[in-house]
Formats: sequence, structure tokens, C-alpha cells
Amino acid sequence: MQKTLSARLGTLLAGSLVKQIMIGLIAGVALAWISHDAAIAVGLLGELFVSALKAVAPLLVLMLVIASIANHQQGQKSNIRPIIMLYLLSTFFAAVVAVVFSHLIPQTLTLAVGTTEITPPSGITEVLRGLLMSMVSNPITALMNANYIGILVWAIGLGLAFRHSSDTTRAFLNDASHAVTWLVRCVIRCAPIGIFGLVASILASTGFGALWQYAHLLALLIGCMLLMALVVNPLLVFYKIRRNPYPLVFTCLRESGVTAFFTRSSAANIPVNMALAKRLDLDEDTYSVSIPLGATISMAGASITITVLALAAVH
Repeated sequence: MQKTLSARLGTLLAGSLVKQIMIGLIAGVALAWISHDAAIAVGLLGELFVSALKAVAPLLVLMLVIASIANHQQGQKSNIRPIIMLYLLSTFFAAVVAVVFSHLIPQTLTLAVGTTEITPPSGITEVLRGLLMSMVSNPITALMNANYIGILVWAIGLGLAFRHSSDTTRAFLNDASHAVTWLVRCVIRCAPIGIFGLVASILASTGFGALWQYAHLLALLIGCMLLMALVVNPLLVFYKIRRNPYPLVFTCLRESGVTAFFTRSSAANIPVNMALAKRLDLDEDTYSVSIPLGATISMAGASITITVLALAAVH
């Protein structure tokens, strides 16, 4: 009996992660519907999962960028520039989609009195100053605070420095990056349990009735995101690869989009995107830099959310 249970458990863990995530999603909705207290309690599982992803992501970014730059061959193309252009276009189009549909389908949002302790930047100079200060942040502080701008700057600098090191040192950096990647894969395997806890606790704390009150606003948000994911982004992909973009788009949505949507964190999704890029056999020199950079500067989902909610508040 014990051997049979162990075999079935091993088969389940080795199965499709996407199917397991969908099972966790359905189970979370069911638990929130059945028992409010139990759903709130299992929220700890979601918090642990997201915290683990956020904790390992900065270290993963640091080691992968250092190792990839240290082992980068002179004259080898990294293709970072066109990727940055795609990031900027995607974020811009997301904001445009949100503005257009917020005017076509205006929403209203009732705001409660919030905190007044937060002082927004007074101008572009203050924004640039904050950016520059993030770039020169202490590397340990950058890792602790998940300051990816600072992490990227230090990782690029250390990677360039290690390019002049011995083959043994570069081999050690490769081994260290592979070790962190293995650790990340272990954390990602817990995604079904984490999403189960997240969905259950969110639905239990907000309530199905509260979600229904904001059904129109949620429909607009999700509709804009789906339009970006299924229309605009495929057009950008087609522009680059000149063939049917949807197999790649659906793979990315299935493998990365689900966890990104429910964890609500670009930083937490970095390890998921790294693992997907590796399975797609992409160039590690490129994605080890472009994925963390994208989590910092390319946030189409955040662009849609901020724009829609801001215009709903104005309406």
C-alpha cells in the first residue's frame, strides 16, 4: 500500500505542472466556497510560495547575469536592443488599449480615505534621481530589497570583471548559477499548492459578493489584458518571427501567464520565465539579462491596471 501511494505521488509530482496548477485553482475556489475559515488558514501556503519565489529570484538574477556575461564570447550577439524595443512597445500599447476601452466603457470607482503618508515624486528630476540611486545601491541591500535595477547593474559590473578571470573561476560561476536554477525549479514545483492557497484566501477575504460588485471593472481589466495577450502581443511576435505566433503565445500563457496572474508579481514570476526560456532552448546569454530587465521595465499588466483604475476614479 505504501509503495503504491508513493508511486502515485511520484507520478503526480512528475506530471504536467499546468494541470496541477489548474487543479489547485479549482480546489482553491471550492474551499473558499465551502469554508471561509479554512480558506483563510491555507492562505499561508500562498504567502510561503510567493515569498520563496521573491526570495530566490534576486539571487537567481545575480548569478545568471554574472555567469552569462563572464562566459560571453567576444563578438557574440546578445539581441538585447530589439528586446528592449519590444518591451517598450508592449507597455505603450497596453496603456493605449486601457485608455481607449476606459473611454468606450467608462467605469466608476468609489474610493475610501487612504493613507496620506506617501508622497509621490514631484517631477521627472526626482524620478531620475530615484532611478540613479537605485543603480548605485549597496549590492547586499539590493538583494534584500529585490531592487532589480541595482542587482542588474552590480551583476553586469561583476560579470565584466570576471571575464578576465581564470577558466576555473568561470566554471565555478556556471556551477553556482546551475545550483540556484535547480533550487528555483524545486520552488516552482510547489506552484499548485501556492496558487491553491492564494486563490482560496483571496476569495475568502474579499468574498464572492464583493467580486460581483466590481464585476464590470474586473471584466474591463481582464478584457484589456486578454486583448493584449491574444491580439497585440501576437502581432508583435508575428512581426519578429514571420509565422503563426499563437503556438508560442499559448505556450507562454499556459506556462507563465497563469502564475503571473495569480502571484501578481513580476519579480515572483522571474524564475518561472527563466525555466520556460530554458525549456524553449533559448540563448541563456540573452534571457538571463532580458527577463530580469523585463520584470523591471516591461509591465503591460501593471500599465493596464493603473490606467483603468485611474480613469475609473476620475469618472
